[in-house]
Amino acid sequence: MIPRAAARVRAGLLLGAAAMLLSPAAIAGDIAVSSAWARATPPGAMMGAAYFVIDNRGTSPDRLVAASSPRAESVEIHAVVREGELVRMRRAEPLAVAAGTRVALAPGGLHAMLVNLVAPLRAGERLPLTLRFERSGVLQVDAQVVAAGATPPAAAR
Repeated sequence: MIPRAAARVRAGLLLGAAAMLLSPAAIAGDIAVSSAWARATPPGAMMGAAYFVIDNRGTSPDRLVAASSPRAESVEIHAVVREGELVRMRRAEPLAVAAGTRVALAPGGLHAMLVNLVAPLRAGERLPLTLRFERSGVLQVDAQVVAAGATPPAAAR
């Protein structure tokens, strides 16, 4: 028999995965953003991360120039950079999205760092994100918050 807590986590993972796979892409201009998700954070955590896929369906390049969320004091686009034995995060704004390409923000690489969270992110919640693109304008995205050990949606891997 599965303990109650484990059963709840398992149910949350399944529901979160289903919601992410079924959620439509948000579109502004030539830019489409899909597979938006974030991991739940522990109580008292001040930082979190969100991930998503950006598709530039147009013939002109675009750039993600800013991001924000009412759930964090600020949102910064970071890249994970390996320098020998060290792993560091560096700001990656503005984030170039060449014409006809896909840029995936995923664990261990590019991500939207949520700085100074207002409250912890809880599995099952939606995390509102506002993404501002240089050419395509503003895009509103809801990221599904999944349990801390959850696997990202297939499109974001």
